[in-house]
Amino acid sequence: MSKPVVLLAEQLSPATIDALGPDFDVRHVDGTDRPALLAALADADAVLIRSATKMDAEAIAASARLKVIARAGVGLDNVDIKAATTAGVMVVNAPTSNIISAAELTIGHILSLARRIPAAHASLAGGAWKRSSYTGTELYEKTVGIIGLGRIGALITARLQAFDVKVVAYDPYVTSARAQQLGVQLVSLDELLEQSDFVTIHMPKTPETTGMIGAEQFRRMKSSAYVVNVARGGLIDEEALHAALVAGEIAGAGLDVFTSEPPAEGGSARALLGLDNVVVTPHLGASTDEAQEKAGISVARSVRLALGGELVPDAVNVAGGAIDPYVRPGIPLVEKLGQIFSALGQSPLTSLDVEVHGELQDYDVSVLKLAALKGVFTNIVSETVSYVNAPLLAEQRGIEVRLIVDGDSPEYRNVITLRGALSDGSQLAVSGTLTGPKQIEKLVGINDYAVELPIERHHLVMLYTDRPGIVAVYGQRFGDAGINIAGMQIARQTAGGQALSVLTVDSPVDEVLLDEVRQAIDADIFAQIAITED
Repeated sequence: MSKPVVLLAEQLSPATIDALGPDFDVRHVDGTDRPALLAALADADAVLIRSATKMDAEAIAASARLKVIARAGVGLDNVDIKAATTAGVMVVNAPTSNIISAAELTIGHILSLARRIPAAHASLAGGAWKRSSYTGTELYEKTVGIIGLGRIGALITARLQAFDVKVVAYDPYVTSARAQQLGVQLVSLDELLEQSDFVTIHMPKTPETTGMIGAEQFRRMKSSAYVVNVARGGLIDEEALHAALVAGEIAGAGLDVFTSEPPAEGGSARALLGLDNVVVTPHLGASTDEAQEKAGISVARSVRLALGGELVPDAVNVAGGAIDPYVRPGIPLVEKLGQIFSALGQSPLTSLDVEVHGELQDYDVSVLKLAALKGVFTNIVSETVSYVNAPLLAEQRGIEVRLIVDGDSPEYRNVITLRGALSDGSQLAVSGTLTGPKQIEKLVGINDYAVELPIERHHLVMLYTDRPGIVAVYGQRFGDAGINIAGMQIARQTAGGQALSVLTVDSPVDEVLLDEVRQAIDADIFAQIAITED
């Protein structure tokens, strides 16, 4: 019997090959040579890549045998995840391989800015000796603000403590208990910007966080403050940053990531490169020998699991392993319920029950607990969330998680509910099910309100006092703004009491318009929901 073929499309460490073991036919190809790559993929069961190999729909279609695409790193920009999922190909990466390297690079940028190391080096290397021109500042007793207190933020906090700095943080999804455990003071974003001498951002890149540090935020910062971004390009508005640096609104910036990489000629990022108070590196967050080796070994182990038919913790699109076919369709449903839950939550989560009701009680549904956590954290932490790190993220945040299974489901064959307690004392519940031969994913409940609406890309959820004319008011406002309402459900418990509207819309809604609608109907708009699909 022939061995499964594992194709290495880029240079990987000997330790990666050792981690694969002797059970595979390991072959090599230059992933940047497109014809050679497509030819080699024809026989491949798995392909291991870094950042240079493009696994798009054409490459995925080149092999009828392909089961796994393994990216030895964190980013997946060079993989068409949707095409892979459609083809039934698992995509795995190494989500934790670079977190120490990224944290250390952040500290390096902070020190480089404080002591002006790159500029002083360039001056001395050019033959000048200008000590007085490069007077720096101590970190001692300064305030460092961390935007996003996930695992990288926590690592940075631990390393900063040796400098005797005060660390403040903004993260709406972290509880005060977790912050206290890390020795960090939680503050609002505005307070962080106003207090900090150094600001470093570690948020996921979403429509809500893109450009979250812009002109208004720079005006709130001290003129002596520095900002660092080693997370994602686009979190900082590059044009606004350039204007703030030129105007002296802030003292300097350290950047490892850019909106366009490499920075394009004539672009806002390119203009930043010419400023002497900017320290730049070419996206080196994961560029250490240790991170690269960890990434290679991690994905090699995932390939072994996948080709062996076992659960793959780091799968980003489909869950691998011995999961019953009856359970498997519930995985993407529960992940989406987790995203909806997070969008609706008004304060950090403290406990979560994953309730599985109906015929599923006869099956092993433990993967649904993992899927729920993966969905909950997908849009609120900076790192890639997988089945292996989602429970750790919950543990780090002090979130108690339970799986509850029973056969009681009077209205549907199966219904899954995520029910959680929030730090402000409130409770939140979101329910969903799969219906019909096509297994349509539906949202069937929010708290005590019963709805039945297919889960789509964009939703709005509003709570208001039930009275005539409300739908006409928000319908007119959205229509005037060119927002098409594709579907809707309204639920209430009593006439004249509280009513819940859940809308499916074709595109995101501007926050200014949402505020106008909120005021017009005197509503609590629970959330604007954008489902992230792998």
